[in-house]
Amino acid sequence: MATRHLRTPDEQGRPPAGPGATEPAEARRARALDHAYAVNAQLSAPRVFSHATAALIWRLRLWTPPAVTHLRQQSKPGGQRAGDVVRHVGLPESYGVIDGLPVTSLEQTVLDCALTMPPLDALVIADAALAHGLRLEATRDLLARVRKPNGKARAALVLDLAGGGSQSAWETWLRYLAARLGLPRPVLQFPVRTHLGVYRVDLAWPEHPVLAEFDGQVKYTDGAFGQDYSGRRALVEEKRREDAIAEALGVRPIRFMAADARDPDAVARRLLARFPPDVRAAARVDRRLPL
Repeated sequence: MATRHLRTPDEQGRPPAGPGATEPAEARRARALDHAYAVNAQLSAPRVFSHATAALIWRLRLWTPPAVTHLRQQSKPGGQRAGDVVRHVGLPESYGVIDGLPVTSLEQTVLDCALTMPPLDALVIADAALAHGLRLEATRDLLARVRKPNGKARAALVLDLAGGGSQSAWETWLRYLAARLGLPRPVLQFPVRTHLGVYRVDLAWPEHPVLAEFDGQVKYTDGAFGQDYSGRRALVEEKRREDAIAEALGVRPIRFMAADARDPDAVARRLLARFPPDVRAAARVDRRLPL
């Protein structure tokens, strides 16, 4: 079995401290990572962390931090099983080591997640992995070698939808809803040249034209990105940016926030309403992508 010592995308090992570090999701990520270290210290048999736990160790974005620790072992262990550890049979042909933890490759990690997780959860991980060097064709090759049919169609769909331009889990969520509606594939981080410079829009359908963005509230909070950070200044700058985009293209981005996730049908209606009648008429909900 080949072993490589790897560095995570953040290059420092542990996730960097920053805004939102005390939020519940970050606390759950920290607990899940600590649990992986504890499990690793208790085991003597060969093992490799996998699935959502591997994504966590790789420091990839997660829609939901894992509630259990996933690992691969050569065979099923005997005796009583721990409820907070899921053991998958079979060690990978090769693996890496990140901060002392044996972990599946980036490609195998994404594939394992795509085969077993809901599509949105897996897509968030795949998007993040693409931004950090995931080899998509190599992942598809691994999928082609999977013998069991369970999850293969879903995994292929996730790999087809994956895009490296999403810069947050919420941007992936917005693109996921657009895909579920049956809308054309958007351009990610679409560049717009304005009199103030070049701005990038999260999702764009320039041929229609439609622009959509996820707007996180944290950037309008004083101190969110350092002691001297001004939320009011950020709000003013965002208004200037939006005005410049509207002046350049003749259309304003439609904005969505985390609170909109409570009513995804309303998000779908608002987004669909921006498109011309022929696109709306052709759109069909993809039932393979559940809300």
